[in-house]
This record gives sequence, structure tokens and C-alpha cells, in this order.
Amino acid sequence: MAATLPLSIPSEKAKTSLPVNLLRVLALLAVIGITVYIYSIRSRVEEFERFGYAGIFLIALMANATVLLPAPGVAIIYAMGAVFNPLWVGLAAGTGGALGELSGYLAGFSGQVIVEKTHIYERLHPWVEKYGGWAVFVLSAIPNPFFDVAGIAAGITKLPLQTFLVFTWAGQIIKMLFFAMAGYYSLEWLTNFMR
Repeated sequence: MAATLPLSIPSEKAKTSLPVNLLRVLALLAVIGITVYIYSIRSRVEEFERFGYAGIFLIALMANATVLLPAPGVAIIYAMGAVFNPLWVGLAAGTGGALGELSGYLAGFSGQVIVEKTHIYERLHPWVEKYGGWAVFVLSAIPNPFFDVAGIAAGITKLPLQTFLVFTWAGQIIKMLFFAMAGYYSLEWLTNFMR
């Protein structure tokens, strides 16, 4: 009598539903579209300054919404700290920055594997996987070009969206307050020094 083998064992990937796959594809397309659009208008970002705190929010949102492409932002937040109340500049920029960082999270959620083969991803992914929101907080609070990779790692590890947003927001507030306060206290001194 021959032993019977199971016809097929459903894999984890086979269990993924069509709506989830469609959501992932839409997330990836949205991230690519946002990145390309913001990168194309990067030279006009300074125009948002005239809208005050709302403009600062938009500048930070757009600067952080690009994935792996640089966009102006922190230098403008620094300058705006000297013009407006630095506390409100930090809050507006931190909130906009946190929402902008959703693009990296969505890229990770979509299953994007472009960065998975990079050295920095290999170093950050275990840290985000182990420490979750706290790793996101630390990486978003310090100025570094690798936060997009941390956001992608958070999306890939399926860190809950609300956890990602709260910890990113707290870190962004700290970082943007630092730049706004630095602008408030040093920009006039630098201008006088260069005369």
C-alpha cells in the first residue's frame, strides 16, 4: 500500500488575499508617484514659506515623503526657526515630517525588496524588528539619511501603523525643534559674523 502525500501545503504567500496584494501594489505606486512628483518640484519648495506654519508643515511633509531621494527641508526649517516661533516651527515641521515618512513605511508594506540587499538595511532591519517603535523613535530623532530605510524595515516587519506614526512623530518633533531652535539662536549671529 502506497503512502499518500498531501497534494499541496498552502504557503504563507499563497494565503495572502487579493485585496491585500492590490493594497500593496497601490501603496508602492503611490510611493513612487509621490517621490517623483516631489523630486520634480524640489526647487520650488521655498515658495511654501510664505504660508507660515502651514507652509512649514507642507515643506516637512514633502521633504520626508520622498523615498531615498534628497529633498530640501531641514535647512528651511532652520531658517524658519529664526523667523517664526521656533516651538511652533518644530511642532509643524515634526508633524509634517512624521506624515511624510509614511511613504517609506508604505514602501516596506508593499513588499518592496530594492533596499533589502543593501548593507544599511541589513544593519537596521534586525534593530527595527527587535526594538520596534523605540528604534523608529531613535532613528527619527537624529538627523540621518537612513530613516527611509528604517521606515521600509518597519513596513516589512509589519510594525503597527499607529506605533510607527507615534514614535516617528515624537522623534521628528525632537529633531525639528532642534533645527528650529538652532535657527532661532544662531542665524542672526551667523549673519552678523559673515558681515
